[in-house]
Amino acid sequence: MSINHVGVKPGTRNHKGFFVQHNSGYHLVEIAQSGWAMICLNDAVCHYVDPENLQMSREKDFPSVSEL
Repeated sequence: MSINHVGVKPGTRNHKGFFVQHNSGYHLVEIAQSGWAMICLNDAVCHYVDPENLQMSREKDFPSVSEL
C-alpha cells in the first residue's frame, strides 16, 4: 500500500524552523536521503519535514481547492 496523502501533527516545523499548517492535506513526494520528508500542498507549496510528524490520511479527509 502506498501512502500518498498525509497530514502533519500540530506544531510541526519545516527544515527552516517555520511552522507548517497542520490543517491541510499534503501529498508525500519522497523521503530524501537526508532524512527529511518532502510534502506538497500543491505545485507551489512544498515543505521538508521530519517524517515522525507525518500522519496517514485519506484523500477525502481534505477538501480540494475547488471545493473551498
